[in-house]
Amino acid sequence: MSANDMDELQAVAQSIADERISASARDGFDTLLQQALRGSVVPAGADAVITAVEVDDLAEKKMVVLTISSYLFRLMVMFHFTPDAATKGHFARLAGDGAAEVGAGGAAGAEGEQAFMDALAECGNLCCGIFNRELGRFFPHLGMSTPNVIDTQCLHYLHKLGHAHVRHFAIDIDQSPRLHVSLCVSAYDRLDFAVSAEEQADTTGELELF
Repeated sequence: MSANDMDELQAVAQSIADERISASARDGFDTLLQQALRGSVVPAGADAVITAVEVDDLAEKKMVVLTISSYLFRLMVMFHFTPDAATKGHFARLAGDGAAEVGAGGAAGAEGEQAFMDALAECGNLCCGIFNRELGRFFPHLGMSTPNVIDTQCLHYLHKLGHAHVRHFAIDIDQSPRLHVSLCVSAYDRLDFAVSAEEQADTTGELELF
């Protein structure tokens, strides 16, 4: 089989996968994730612009991955990062205290790096907790994983998951470096839901922790 034939087969397989998630559902996943990001990675009072972008090669070296699963789909949210001073400073700003500043260069190596990773993982947990809560309006029996840190190069193998929807977002925040987050949804059945304007407004509330 020639390379052209393989490309055509992959294109057909992708089109079939895409049909499993309606345009409305894709917009719904994107909207709810963006609102979850505003409630987790954007410091209080800061302005942020979140845009969908095309990603060929990211400068970030690592990513924190969390999974939300149901009987109908599995989605992954990937937070891309490089543990440099600017990124550590952003998560120190989010923490609102000295916890993450240790990782930004204040104290000894291993302890400082762990403080940064803890802050990053907690941010991912908060984002996906909000996302999970809002998806619960439409889908029952949702489960969420704990954070895992892997190499960003793994992004090149997303097609192995048989995804039906992938979106990459850039987050531009005042006084912070640009952040990148990816969403990948694998559908086990046809998905169709819509996030109304009223439901979009409701998602700005606080996440309840038990």
